[in-house]
Amino acid sequence: MGKNTHVVIMAGGIGSRLWPASTPESPKQFIDMLGVGKSLLQLTADRFRPVCGMSRFWVVTSAGYVDMVRAQLPEIPDENILAEPEPRNTAPCIAYSCWKIMSMYPDANIVVTPADALVLDTGMFGRVIGAALDFTEKESAIVTVGIVPTRPETGYGYICADAADCGKIVKVKAFKEKPDLATARRYLSEGNYFWNAGIFVWKAAIIVSQFRKFAPGIAQAMDCLAPYLYTDREAEALKEFFPQCEKISIDYAVMEKSPDIYVTAADLGWSDLGSWGSVRTHIGRDLNGNAVVSGGDVRIFGCRDCMVHLPSVKMAVLEGLDGYVVAEKDGTLLVCRLADEQHIKEYSAKK
Repeated sequence: MGKNTHVVIMAGGIGSRLWPASTPESPKQFIDMLGVGKSLLQLTADRFRPVCGMSRFWVVTSAGYVDMVRAQLPEIPDENILAEPEPRNTAPCIAYSCWKIMSMYPDANIVVTPADALVLDTGMFGRVIGAALDFTEKESAIVTVGIVPTRPETGYGYICADAADCGKIVKVKAFKEKPDLATARRYLSEGNYFWNAGIFVWKAAIIVSQFRKFAPGIAQAMDCLAPYLYTDREAEALKEFFPQCEKISIDYAVMEKSPDIYVTAADLGWSDLGSWGSVRTHIGRDLNGNAVVSGGDVRIFGCRDCMVHLPSVKMAVLEGLDGYVVAEKDGTLLVCRLADEQHIKEYSAKK
């Protein structure tokens, strides 16, 4: 894809809606959520391997997760694992990685991606990313990846494009927040609205200039940090300057303000795997709609449309459940109606 290409993987979230499998100590990006033998982080790295060598992969994560990243992706150089001293949302995370890359590689062409999404059509994905990198190499623009919606989803943000041309790179008209059902249905019928996958492609110099224009406070903090990058004082300086950044997403900080945003959309079999219900749709199901991830003996009788995630349970017997999630990790068990899974975050927080 080019000698200037770099891949930044954001791997700092805690995935609280997938409790108890995903916990602050070991969140979903480090877990084999789908029972395929690889974590979501490893699957993300795998689909970007054709883009550039692993020496040009970067992972931004929380300080407490650095060892997990190192263990799961040993080919990534240690110095390319960037540890945030505290979570500040995606804009400061992206700024830190891009300032760091640009200081060493001023011509870098960068892909930024979350660590915890699923992409089924990896061949198409590679072509989409390649076309976006070719575009940003030549144009002073940012390209975001849109997903052709398959249903009126209310749990995702949307990108409104100038045209409904899948596979082409077209101008973005607006970013839209998560809609209600009626609005999501309208988006689907109009055809030029795409799910926002949170994947971005840009030249380092372009995103830095956009930060300077639209998020000057973050740019100022990064400029203060810049003299310490690649020195033995970087971690100390990061602890001082990173918390000065506004806690804000890249969408709010830059994307919604910039006139230089384009989108390329495709049906990639994408999911953010943000809930047990979404995990269930991407696992093979039995004739009664039950999806099971298990390392032991799970016996199911008279159950329908359940999500069962019991990778470390020796044996379990489930009978008569309809539309439930049953999940266990380290002695913590969740049994909850899938229809009520939006409350799981609250359940896990209660003492």
